[in-house]
Amino acid sequence: MQIITLGDELLRQKAVKIDKIDDEIINIAKLMLEIAKRDKGVGLAGPQIGIMKRIFVVHVEGDKERVFINPSIMETSLTTSKYEEGCLSVPGIYANVVRAESIKVQAWNENGRPFTIETGGLLARVILHEYDHLDGVLFLDHVSEKKRNKLFEKYDKSQKQTRA
Repeated sequence: MQIITLGDELLRQKAVKIDKIDDEIINIAKLMLEIAKRDKGVGLAGPQIGIMKRIFVVHVEGDKERVFINPSIMETSLTTSKYEEGCLSVPGIYANVVRAESIKVQAWNENGRPFTIETGGLLARVILHEYDHLDGVLFLDHVSEKKRNKLFEKYDKSQKQTRA
């Protein structure tokens, strides 16, 4: 399964709620973790592989692999920080993004069990980045229009060179 890249309309669509956590969802979660690992990503959302369901996985160094099904952001800190982000769906492009430093998230895991996590730092950032994908939002949407347009141009240029 390939990762969908910038320009594919699926990346801009909202994912739908998962009604039942069954073998299909469990297998999707396993596959997503494998793809993220294969492509050296710290997270991956369903829409990035064409699965328009509210599911994402994260695996930040020093932490366990985590599956988030039907997540809800319950709280975000007022304190923010800037950090350079990239995305498997926008290869080769990076930008400084301001996000909340800490969050509280509620979701279900791959075993159908609800959980709540309060976290900060890189894990919080990755969760927010992947959560955005479920709503059709890319990390580039968090930078100024001028910066975003430059990054789109850079991406288009790199894609033309890749195809040549």
